[in-house]
Amino acid sequence: MRAHLKILIASWTFLTGATLPGGIAVAQSGDPTSAAGHAAKVNFFESKIRPILVEHCMECHAADTEASGGLLLDSRDGWQAGGDSGSAITVGKSSDSLLMQAIRYDDPYLQMPPEGALPASVIRDFEKWIDDGATDPREATGTETQPPSSMSVEDAQQHWAYQPLPESSETTGSKGSRIDELLNRQLAESGLTAVPATNHDALVRRLTFDLTGLPPHGDDRDKNVSYDETVERLLDSPGFGEHFARKWMDVARYAESITLRGFILPEAWRYRDYLVTAFAEDRPFDQMIREQVAGDLLPHDSVDQHQTQSVATGFLTLGNTNLEKQDKDQLEMDYIDEQLEVIGRAFLAQTIGCARCHDHKFDPIPTSDYYALAGIMSSTVALKHSNVSKWVERPLPIPEDEAARFDAIASQLAATERKLTAAQKNSNTKLVSGKRSISVADLAGVVVDSRDAALVGQWVESTSVGRFVGSSYLHDRATGQGEKSATFEPPSLTPGDYIVRMAYTPGANRASNALVGVFSADGESKLRINQRKKPSQEDTWISLGTFRFEQDGQAFVLVSNEAANGHVIADAVQFLPVASLADGLPSEDAAENANEPSAEQIAEAKLQREIKSLQAEKAELEAELGKRPRYMTLIENEPPQDIAIHIRGDVHHLGEVVPRGVLTAIGETPAIAAQSSGRRELADWLSSADNPLTARVYANRVWSWLMGRGLVASVNNFGTTGSSPTHPELLDWLASELIRSGWSTKHLVRTIVQSEAYRRRCLSPEDQQRDIDPDNKLYWCGQTRRLSAEQIRDAMLAISGELDRTQGGSLIRPGTRSDYGYQHQSTRRSLYQPVFRNSLPEMFEAFDFADPSVSVGNRSQSTVATQALVLMNHPWVVERATAAADHFRSQSNLSDDETLIEALYQECFYRSPTPEEIATCRAFLHRHGDPKDDESMELLVHAMFASLDFRYLE
Repeated sequence: MRAHLKILIASWTFLTGATLPGGIAVAQSGDPTSAAGHAAKVNFFESKIRPILVEHCMECHAADTEASGGLLLDSRDGWQAGGDSGSAITVGKSSDSLLMQAIRYDDPYLQMPPEGALPASVIRDFEKWIDDGATDPREATGTETQPPSSMSVEDAQQHWAYQPLPESSETTGSKGSRIDELLNRQLAESGLTAVPATNHDALVRRLTFDLTGLPPHGDDRDKNVSYDETVERLLDSPGFGEHFARKWMDVARYAESITLRGFILPEAWRYRDYLVTAFAEDRPFDQMIREQVAGDLLPHDSVDQHQTQSVATGFLTLGNTNLEKQDKDQLEMDYIDEQLEVIGRAFLAQTIGCARCHDHKFDPIPTSDYYALAGIMSSTVALKHSNVSKWVERPLPIPEDEAARFDAIASQLAATERKLTAAQKNSNTKLVSGKRSISVADLAGVVVDSRDAALVGQWVESTSVGRFVGSSYLHDRATGQGEKSATFEPPSLTPGDYIVRMAYTPGANRASNALVGVFSADGESKLRINQRKKPSQEDTWISLGTFRFEQDGQAFVLVSNEAANGHVIADAVQFLPVASLADGLPSEDAAENANEPSAEQIAEAKLQREIKSLQAEKAELEAELGKRPRYMTLIENEPPQDIAIHIRGDVHHLGEVVPRGVLTAIGETPAIAAQSSGRRELADWLSSADNPLTARVYANRVWSWLMGRGLVASVNNFGTTGSSPTHPELLDWLASELIRSGWSTKHLVRTIVQSEAYRRRCLSPEDQQRDIDPDNKLYWCGQTRRLSAEQIRDAMLAISGELDRTQGGSLIRPGTRSDYGYQHQSTRRSLYQPVFRNSLPEMFEAFDFADPSVSVGNRSQSTVATQALVLMNHPWVVERATAAADHFRSQSNLSDDETLIEALYQECFYRSPTPEEIATCRAFLHRHGDPKDDESMELLVHAMFASLDFRYLE
């Protein structure tokens, strides 16, 4: 019944492109805001494809270069002709195009660009471009307009972004009016007329999502409150800090795991919580810059301030690097390069990494500047090297009394470890373990070796890994799950109680759920053994427990590979009689002969008991010490030192040593003391009001977050290959206003949302003024925008009454060792869901979540059928619709149809339904009788969740 009704009210509507009766538009595969036809495709090429070609390809694949492989990408004729390997693009078939194989890194011998793979969102853009016909308005080879090659430092002031901010006087009256003055001047020059403000409901919904990432609720929905009061309440709400933290997390490439082996970054969440607090309390952004780059080096007046500043440096440690790389010099440089890229893009909107191998081809960044910056970062320790290197974690600063307690525990642990090492060295078992093979004759009790086991299925004899009993052990090849078993049955046992132990060799490819059954006088006892974990007793044995055996009764242990998720190991089983273990002899975990022990065996038993006690004490101390909070950070390298230029980026081909420093084309170059790494000076230079880039870049970001696009569209690239500002005077005024306000994010947000430009109504694609400004670059109307993946998810949870608004902390479940296949189950805000690079929630992947491996200035905005299908069919969405329906049913004040439908529309769309919508919804709810007794309400809510009205802001 449910599936049938879904087809009626959702699937049919989606596939036909119609609307539900009453005007609820269901999600469709086309973007409602884009113009049809050739113009839209040209715009897609110009905004998505051409900038990537210029930035990453023209250096080697243009007419004025020695084109690599003969391939030219600076014109349509060039890629149509192809290169030495043939045509680069098969129009309409991205899967058959050599260009796609190269940028996907599918072929190890054909990987472009060579400096590293492009973000997944960019690859999707190229797929869409090719599949849609590869529209390219460029004509003749060599006509691609490129910035001058290798702009010199001396000529840097020719580019708008490197020019000092002009002096600007205080604005009298409304700050927002200055924005409108500058925008309207350009509208008049272009023959455009600004449209009026949108209606109250649409504006409040837009404002609430833009400032908190959530739909209007509680006091936000009081329609008697003025707009300015609503702005202030939203700025003061907890949601503001959370929403703007998530915005910055895109820029900071925030993640809680790395791709390699799915390693978890268990302390990354502290940096996220730092951002939430910083934006909530409106910490000056220049201070946030200093804290993120050099917080651990800044002075502090309290433990709390010390914690905050230390945690902020997590910004520099979140990169996605191949820690398995064995050339550690190369790994170090790759790590530094990633740090410089995120610093450059986040604070300066500069592609610094382009100067790693040669002088920047387009911007005034010589290679010497790159290695001056690299020297600063190489003077800090960010990795601890071993076969697989690891990031640096340090104890979080805490009050002195707490620190003293943990220091005492650490000292006690060190003493315990020394005692344990000495005891293990003196242990006879230690002498036995010098040989890989443990003789059955040397073991206590009754031992059944794998050679004496009764086998079902094909097992393999092996001696490859670890210590084993007898001459070998068995494994099941990790095949034929449920078809193989090994039965260990002693020839005879004296009636009584026995400790039963099993031996196995551990390994990463072992089963974590090997099935073991012990058959005794009391029946069958089944256990699942994690054979990836080292056995707890003498590194060889694991206790299965104490069991009672009778004369001629069942007495055996069966090892099975039923449902095993890896290799199952069968080595040996030991039966130790409890009755013969007298005082001074081993406990159930010991392995010595219980029959008439010798003096040597008694001494060894005592030693084993001591070892066991020390191991328990060590584990207890480690657990207690593990309660001390830690954080991800860097450590200053002493002494700091300059590094040499790496010729063409080769860490083993060194050139001239350059002193530590910053970009010489930007602002005043700070002096770096010999004993300083330079990181503190770098932070001060980045955050200086005299730096012409930093305030411009951040002001442009905030504008883009609120207005849908930046005054400079390429928000992460203010270089000569980036976009030029549409309103340079306004950008400079916003940057100056940011500095005048003390770098207040809230002040800048308040200023923008109070402008008429922010409040303008969105118009349909057919409006005639779109012929003049199809992309609304001049802001003559509002910008229709889709909610982000997080906003869609959080809105559903808020409407269903399930949203848990608890703030802070880690949601990674204890014991999680890898991010692969992680199940995201929390109802907390999306901000707090673990950002796992190998395992993002499906909702995030469907709705263009930022690639957490690179700094993202603008998220891509794909519009594909799978998004509509996710909204209609994903179990999580269905569950939210059901929960929302139950939530509305439970409210006693929604007893009649009209108030119920009004409440549904207010919650989902923040508007009242039209009379036609009320009539249609009422008819739908009652078509099978009482909506409280059937599924009609769930289906209606689900249709609303799947509608365009729900996921777009007008």
